[in-house]
Amino acid sequence: MTTVAPTALKTGHVGLNVTDLARSVAFYREVLGLDVFSEGRDGDREWAFLGRDGALLITLWKQSTGRFETASPGLHHLSFEVDSIDQVRAVEQTLRGLGADFHYDGVVPHSEGGDSGGVFFTDPDGIRLEVFATSGVADAGDAPSGEAPTCGFF
Repeated sequence: MTTVAPTALKTGHVGLNVTDLARSVAFYREVLGLDVFSEGRDGDREWAFLGRDGALLITLWKQSTGRFETASPGLHHLSFEVDSIDQVRAVEQTLRGLGADFHYDGVVPHSEGGDSGGVFFTDPDGIRLEVFATSGVADAGDAPSGEAPTCGFF
């Protein structure tokens, strides 16, 4: 039997379990500028679909308790690319206004001497997130993880 791999493969939406749907919807709308495409409730089950420009990006499901556990197998982090370092800095300011938890102090490079980088933070449930630009970070200082990928060790 011959196996044929897909020729065109791209990431679709990402589904996240959350503890407080309203809080998470507000967070992702404020930080990433996402629109709510739809929301629903069936008894105690709640969900929301968020995206931009007609593309679904994140689905939120209220079906968990506690906080995201980074030591367990599963999602490591969720990353979003923006067009410029100025947009990364705008996200950083929004996060600071919300009192978000940062893993590093402000914008940092992805690796030592690199020009790409961003901000690394958590959502209200402790899910690790990154917003980055592919250039414009060379003057941001040392990479927190040295030669190792910054996004891998937070």
